[in-house]
Amino acid sequence: MNSKIDVYRFDERDSDEWDEFVDRSCNGTMFHTRRFLNYHPQYRFQDHSLYFQKKEKRHAIFPAASINEKNGDILHSHPGSTIGSLVTNTSSSLKESFDLVTALVKYAQDENFSGIKITLPPNCYSEPTSNYMEFALLKIGFTYLKREVSSVMLLPGTIEETMKGFKPSHRQAVRKAEKEGVQIRHSTNFETFYRILENNLSKRHGVSPTHSLKELELLQAIFPNKIILHGAFIKDKMIAGVVSFLLNKRIQLAFYISHDENFQEKRALNLLFYTIFKEAIQNGKKVFDFGIFTVDGEPNFGLARFKENFGANGIFRDTLELHLTQ
Repeated sequence: MNSKIDVYRFDERDSDEWDEFVDRSCNGTMFHTRRFLNYHPQYRFQDHSLYFQKKEKRHAIFPAASINEKNGDILHSHPGSTIGSLVTNTSSSLKESFDLVTALVKYAQDENFSGIKITLPPNCYSEPTSNYMEFALLKIGFTYLKREVSSVMLLPGTIEETMKGFKPSHRQAVRKAEKEGVQIRHSTNFETFYRILENNLSKRHGVSPTHSLKELELLQAIFPNKIILHGAFIKDKMIAGVVSFLLNKRIQLAFYISHDENFQEKRALNLLFYTIFKEAIQNGKKVFDFGIFTVDGEPNFGLARFKENFGANGIFRDTLELHLTQ
């Protein structure tokens, strides 16, 4: 059986075809599309994305960039994307996974890269769930560079079933928020939410949001139906918000979560997530990702507990690397 896989550089003229492939794939997300990757200024990354073809048919893609490090150029799953990995048109068999990784390594060697780094999505992002690609990477010589943990919920068919997974304290907090007059609605006021987010991150962690306000508004303009801000309001004042990325037909990611600490006793975030889960279920989502509760592998126990109390569990989000000898 012919398992030969040919590897080619991505050409910008094929952007539409690339995004159509992502939409049809078994594990692709919004983060893998050219529409998302191209919002970055051209000078920020040296794109080195790849096509994998088998029997003259597109078999997989790899959003990537060339990153210069002290030991040479690294072929890196795209740094402008939260989630990397190879995107495949169908769920890959064990043999196909090994063939893809082997082809990737050979290409990197032929192009004189000194190494490869890949950030994998949680395994539940693939339909069906599979660890074949990670297994192939490890057997061919990749090692773990970094391991983060994301809080993930598998959404049942109704909000009532979802509520059964809430800890009693979280169910009570939902009712308290309703009694306090908190109202949840979609909002386009990213500027007000961003001020809440920026203040919280600065005060608690001494960091800034991943995106600038201008970048976040640009992304929302590119993906108006896939980047959604749910705001919690007391009358007309926003006191909390969640920016969700609808990554594909199955998966919703809470990319930014923040609240005004002056209104913490209103329990707005609890009602926000109850409303978001209800909407996600109605829209056919099967997986809700709260995002990571680790930074460089160090856990934030309070953040993990908050997400666990909704019924979430920890799933690995790994970065693997391979050093190449020329």
